[in-house]
Amino acid sequence: MSVASMRRQARRKRQVRVRRKIRGTEGLPRLCVFRSARHIYAQIIEDTTGRTLAAASTVSKDLKGQANHGGNAEAAKAVGASIARIALERDIKQVVFDRNGFLYHGRVKALAEAARESGLSF
Repeated sequence: MSVASMRRQARRKRQVRVRRKIRGTEGLPRLCVFRSARHIYAQIIEDTTGRTLAAASTVSKDLKGQANHGGNAEAAKAVGASIARIALERDIKQVVFDRNGFLYHGRVKALAEAARESGLSF
């Protein structure tokens, strides 16, 4: 088993463990984060119906040209501020944070802190 395979497997275990405890309801949707090597994505999801209420990423039209590289903390902060702005426009003030199996540091932490600073609470 390769190192990359072991990392993917460990992330999947963390993801399942966290997802058992976190559910996005109509009153309290889930803010889910996904990061790749080049980009970072955030979605606000209502799990009872399976709908995505808001989404932002480094590949979205409004953020695409802002950061030089989508895979750094600066870009994550921009995505966090953007998802918070979109959520507040759609009258979503509070969410449950789902780190999606990723460790809470670096880009994931930067996105979460930027969303909090922009008015989203979790």
